[in-house]
Amino acid sequence: MPIITANPDIVTQINVFTVPAGGQDAMIAYLQEAAMAAREVEGWLSASLHCSLDGTRVVNYAQSENADAARRVFAHLNAKGLIEGNKRFGEAHPGLYRVAFTLEK
Repeated sequence: MPIITANPDIVTQINVFTVPAGGQDAMIAYLQEAAMAAREVEGWLSASLHCSLDGTRVVNYAQSENADAARRVFAHLNAKGLIEGNKRFGEAHPGLYRVAFTLEK
């Protein structure tokens, strides 16, 4: 389950993928496979996949306990070829973030 709270240790990777028309389902399936591999890594917390309503983007919101865990997840996925492999389905625009503020009803 995603943890969306202002916690300075949790690292959130937000990766926006631009996909070709009709490409969301293929990207989601691929990212599900990558998430299953990532969950093997100590310190991995969650992955949430989002599809844009216009059909042009997929967003991967993934969390790790801290920066070291995020690096381990990336290294694990890279070693399995899952980072390079996502290029077949779209163009990635990744970034690492920390939650700075949340507001709930």
